Amino acid sequence: MKSLQKGFTLIELMIVVAIIGILAAIAIPAYQNYLIRSQVTEGLSLADSWEVAIAEFYSNTGTFPLCATVGQAGCIQMGASAVSSGKYVSSVTILTGGVQVTYAATGNYQANKALDTKTLGLTPYLDTNNDIVWVCGSAVVPNAADVIGTGATIVATSVPNQYLPSACHA
Repeated sequence: MKSLQKGFTLIELMIVVAIIGILAAIAIPAYQNYLIRSQVTEGLSLADSWEVAIAEFYSNTGTFPLCATVGQAGCIQMGASAVSSGKYVSSVTILTGGVQVTYAATGNYQANKALDTKTLGLTPYLDTNNDIVWVCGSAVVPNAADVIGTGATIVATSVPNQYLPSACHA
């Protein structure tokens, strides 16, 4: 009499487990980078209100604010609803017209350890129409954009390129 095979052999099961292991080895680091990039994006969202305030200040005065702490003379006065920190961002500050976002993984902040104490810089440039063009991270500055004559300084970025959104790296 002929017996029928039921189920999988040990070799077939081992092959399936090996394939799942290989896929997991590829997927987990990619997912970690995705999570870190989403944390960096929170900083960009928090910086939006500061960018608008700086642009308005520039359009009214012709200069960029020169302070790092709101309340100093010549600094932007934001309303009480202004958000300067978040779940991953410990502070959003103005540095001579630019915006600096600082990430933290200690205290009440839950950023990935790879972002702890790292900063993301957003620098305002003026194009030929005298409109403000914001450049974040290590992104390429648009042609005919000028920061030297505007009174703003280039804000440094210490977040590694692999974690920056595509708009913020070269």
